[in-house]
Amino acid sequence: MKAVRVHAYHADPTIDDIPEPTIQGPLDVIIKVGGAGVCRTDLHIIDGDWADAMAPELPYVIGHENAGWVHEIGAGVTNVAVGDTVILHPQPSCGLCLACRRGRDMQCEAAFFPGLSNNDGGMAEYLRTTARACIKLNPDTNPADVAALADAGITAYHAVRKAVPNLYPGTTAVVQGAGGLGHIAIQTLAAITGTRIIVVDRNPDALALAKQIGADETVLSDGNHVQAVQDLTEGRGGDVVFDFVAEQGAELDAWQMTAPAGSQYILGYGGEFKAPTLDFVGGEKNVIGNIVGTYADLSELMVLAQAGKVTLHTKQYPLDAALDALHDLDAGRVRGRAILVP
Repeated sequence: MKAVRVHAYHADPTIDDIPEPTIQGPLDVIIKVGGAGVCRTDLHIIDGDWADAMAPELPYVIGHENAGWVHEIGAGVTNVAVGDTVILHPQPSCGLCLACRRGRDMQCEAAFFPGLSNNDGGMAEYLRTTARACIKLNPDTNPADVAALADAGITAYHAVRKAVPNLYPGTTAVVQGAGGLGHIAIQTLAAITGTRIIVVDRNPDALALAKQIGADETVLSDGNHVQAVQDLTEGRGGDVVFDFVAEQGAELDAWQMTAPAGSQYILGYGGEFKAPTLDFVGGEKNVIGNIVGTYADLSELMVLAQAGKVTLHTKQYPLDAALDALHDLDAGRVRGRAILVP
């Protein structure tokens, strides 16, 4: 099969012919990939940013936002059958450790992360995962239309879901960065909260899309955006600020846009957060980190998606054009999410 593999860091991946994955355990599931999202994390992987944390053996297949059809199942699989249309939680978990028992899939002690850890991902024709990662979809769902919800979607939804108690009518949420994750957060905020939504981005096209999908106000990130948000909120800032950028100083802008007793949810990464302790004490402000989300989060998100309340804005590429997709994402030419279709 064809697959997109990283052979060396700081170099473009290559499209190789490799053997198809095989069943290795009773709960394994082989997926015929119908869509694989292209994520900024893939760019970080290529740059070696995850090498120490995940220690994958090179070469390996990237791709952690995947949906498709069940191709083969292990002897112990009962929740899906061959031919089912599925979206995959990005990190298969064991279900037995204390973190899993508490519903915190992302802290599972025995999890693996196809496309990120030392396990081949889904930028390929086939992918090995487990039954615990599979969520059945309506049979008429096109996997390419929903694949990026498996990571970008669930990450945005998880953060919004956690913030819901603080986003009652009369509050303001600020979304910094209206790209692949941010445009999903905007729709989720509009679908499940009564908050006012202000979106900040440096790209006018991204702001135009934000307006179409639920933003009440948009602010161009031009150096005056912090003050613009303050002006729109009578000097307070956002009760919750979702920072999907969190690098090159944006993480500190988000902090300045956060209201007293408010919370900054950090979802992007690459920068360094630093603030006076007096800001925390005097302002009673919070900083909250986020990593992907739970299986239940993804299940809830798919209900919204299949009801048409959350829609991915995508640009599709054939698997052979994976490098084009990665380069377009890196250059800021993708509005919404790039999707590889084998």
